[in-house]
Amino acid sequence: MGSVQSILKAKGGTTFSIAPDTIVYRALEIMVERNVSALVVMENDRLVGMFSEKDYARKVILKGKASKQTKIRDIMSENITTVGPSASIDECMQLMTNNFIRHLPVMQEGQLIGIISIGDVVKFIIDEQKFIIQNMEQYIGGT
Repeated sequence: MGSVQSILKAKGGTTFSIAPDTIVYRALEIMVERNVSALVVMENDRLVGMFSEKDYARKVILKGKASKQTKIRDIMSENITTVGPSASIDECMQLMTNNFIRHLPVMQEGQLIGIISIGDVVKFIIDEQKFIIQNMEQYIGGT
């Protein structure tokens, strides 16, 4: 099975980030503009957290906080699980499942080089399975 590097090569390493002092409402606007469900939180070029739709629902809406007055630093997830580019797809699936997360920042030598989502992982697995099936069909069919 492939590695995180395979996913990043296919999708690119573009990440969207915000600062911890960003207002939640602005972060939500960025998520809509970029069509993403999570943003990495960076401070001085260092990953300090993640902000996701799940954080918003659980830590703003259900707590009765105001989106236009709450800073990301007050609600972001801080203990972030990360992977390196050589991590296997199986390893990522296991981390995501065991930790109930949908996004994994990809770090190399202390620097953020990308982010993968559960959707990226599932797409990779489906594409790989299609490739294997096509090869088997060609082999069996003698072409």
